[in-house]
Amino acid sequence: MVHDDIDLRIGARIRAERETRGWSLTELADRAKVSRAMIHKVERGDSSPTANLLGKLSGAFGLSMSTLLARAEAAGCDLLRRDDQPVWTDPETGYIRRQVSPKSDMPLDLVEVTLPAGKEVPMPASAYAFIRQLIWVLAGNLVFVEGPVRHELQAGDCLHLGPPEDCVFRNEGVEPCTYAVAVLRDG
Repeated sequence: MVHDDIDLRIGARIRAERETRGWSLTELADRAKVSRAMIHKVERGDSSPTANLLGKLSGAFGLSMSTLLARAEAAGCDLLRRDDQPVWTDPETGYIRRQVSPKSDMPLDLVEVTLPAGKEVPMPASAYAFIRQLIWVLAGNLVFVEGPVRHELQAGDCLHLGPPEDCVFRNEGVEPCTYAVAVLRDG
């Protein structure tokens, strides 16, 4: 697993995205509906962002969380071996995100996620505004709540996400759940 300086790279990427847009910390905080102090800590690499925070920041930038993390994790090669795939762990839930696909100009990212038993990760609709996704459960069971709709997925099941809505990834089981996310960026 690659854990080296991922928090520093994520912080630098968030700062670069903010500065490219000419936004102050306050403006990003207002757009993402998060505290200015938290963004400042993340940008400096003093705090590891949660999945929920990354979802809010990426939505404010008009990016998917996958795109934001891929830009932070970028390693320009055609083959990305498992041992070299960037891994990020949500400090709040233990959710593990592995960037499977190498950096490319394709509008597709493949991500593997392991969600620990009894944990859930809420995501705002803004994190999905510019993408289409499929969730393919590889092991365990996943409950995916999409707005008012609850999907109960088992190993082998694949779900196409509908229009962007606030959602929750939830593992109600006693074993970790591993799933793949195929993210197709629009435009």
